Amino acid sequence: MRFLQSGENQRDIFYSAAGSYPEYSRTIPRNNTQKQNYYYPIAFFGGSFTGIPVDLQEEYLKEAFVFVKTGRVSGIRLSTRPDYINETILVLLKKYGVTTIELGAQSTDSEVLQQSGRGHTPEDIQNASQMVRAYGFELGIQMMIGLPGDNYERSMQTASDIVSFGAQNTRIYPAIIVKGTTLERRYREGKYTPLSLELAVEWTKDLVRIFEKSNVSVIRMGLHPSDELVIGKSLIDGPFHPSFKEIVMTKIWEEIIHAKLKGTTSYNIRISVSDRQMHYAIGYKQANKVQLQARGYTVQFAGNPAFSQYQIDVCDN
Repeated sequence: MRFLQSGENQRDIFYSAAGSYPEYSRTIPRNNTQKQNYYYPIAFFGGSFTGIPVDLQEEYLKEAFVFVKTGRVSGIRLSTRPDYINETILVLLKKYGVTTIELGAQSTDSEVLQQSGRGHTPEDIQNASQMVRAYGFELGIQMMIGLPGDNYERSMQTASDIVSFGAQNTRIYPAIIVKGTTLERRYREGKYTPLSLELAVEWTKDLVRIFEKSNVSVIRMGLHPSDELVIGKSLIDGPFHPSFKEIVMTKIWEEIIHAKLKGTTSYNIRISVSDRQMHYAIGYKQANKVQLQARGYTVQFAGNPAFSQYQIDVCDN
């Protein structure tokens, strides 16, 4: 997937100002992007693509559409603000092979949106979602937890709204404090406190279960571990962790394992799970395995390629 950063003119209080759209479209490799029988899409992310001038949108879409027409990519996906969607824009995006539109909703709670300076309303999110789906695009809706005014119930309601709006995929980001933002100023003034990592993980765990129950694909948990965040150059405070998803999945599997062990009398056990889930079942830094051992279990984990995502079997070892 190619990530091409678009220009940014929105009023988010949790992002640093982004630069203007660079000439990245000229750098896309001309070789085939097929890998393991899957063609990757071209992605315009990092801002609100439909917020840049229409002639510039068309220029970049034309360049990307060359790869769509020749079958070298699976399509084009982009992110934008809910209030930057209209029928004229959607006709243009359809013309040039855009397949997926992700809306940066962040929350569907009016108070959270107002306190966060988002500049759009819950109605904007719902209306944009309806239009995106009506034009046949795959709909993604991004959410952010721990914004000013947010709480557990409001985040869970946002997830439920995202499901009801017909999203096919979502991204869950925890709000963090970055240098040079309004949120940093509020933090310095004692007017905002970010979520702890522990709370962010707990909320995200519950959000994931809501989305999965409704077959909404969670395509990202946590912020991309850029160099500036990893080394702390731009990070002031907040629940950033480069292995955020792994920690969340560890907590999900902790609950699954504990529920399965209820009524088990043996303390020498073998836990079988899906091959793809085994590292999550064992846990980040083997947290679940260590916890079981601390409770007196002698435990062995095994992967089974025939198991479904959360299928588990426990037997005497």
